[in-house]
Amino acid sequence: MEENKKEAKDECCCHKTKERSEKEYRDLINRLNRIEGQIRGIRGMVEKDCYCPEILMQVAAANAALNSFNKALLASHIRTCVVRDLHEGKDETVDELVAILQKLMK
Repeated sequence: MEENKKEAKDECCCHKTKERSEKEYRDLINRLNRIEGQIRGIRGMVEKDCYCPEILMQVAAANAALNSFNKALLASHIRTCVVRDLHEGKDETVDELVAILQKLMK
């Protein structure tokens, strides 16, 4: 698993990176794997010409799973990166957090 993290980090398009604990990493990846499975299931429903309301219910479930992922990631970000930056006097992190919250709340 450590090798997968290194490969992903080597290909990262991000300007900043964050070291995550093995537990946090596994939890986030597991959530994303479940969401990916939900999306594949929705695609399969469309391919099988399933009834629209049934597909819509599965899309709502996938949206809820993504929202849950966002909440977990945001909580971790605030507890770690934001707190660390504030202790280091990097007040611009508050502006960054406000901008992210505004985008998430659209």
